[in-house]
Amino acid sequence: MAFYRKNIGGLHQAVRVALGIAVAIAAFVYLTGVAAWLVALGGTGFALTGLVGYCPMCTMAGIGRGGVS
Repeated sequence: MAFYRKNIGGLHQAVRVALGIAVAIAAFVYLTGVAAWLVALGGTGFALTGLVGYCPMCTMAGIGRGGVS
């Protein structure tokens, strides 16, 4: 058993992966230098939370399947 429980649904996961990859690609196309790497890192992290199906910030806010609301 993993240390986490999936707390986002399938559609939410797909949207996170698509947006994360799009942001990472757009960062290198439209930005330069350190800003491009930082924005691409953020997009990659967003995509990875979609691949795994667990969002720590959603858990803290109580959003999703594992949350209280």
